[in-house]
Amino acid sequence: MAQLTRSKNAMIGGVCAGIAEWLGWDPTIVRIGYVLLSVLSAAFPGILVYLILWMVIPSPKNKSD
Repeated sequence: MAQLTRSKNAMIGGVCAGIAEWLGWDPTIVRIGYVLLSVLSAAFPGILVYLILWMVIPSPKNKSD
């Protein structure tokens, strides 16, 4: 299984797209689900979790060809 990293296909920090790539899902679905979950939980916990994931999940490795 691939390692979880932030994605270069980033809208903000690449967290949702990175999770989607890791799971093999569509990044748009993960982003919409994350926004809905954040809004339904009064937004603050979702923002806090996103910031923590942004710091914890490593950035994508540069592939030198």
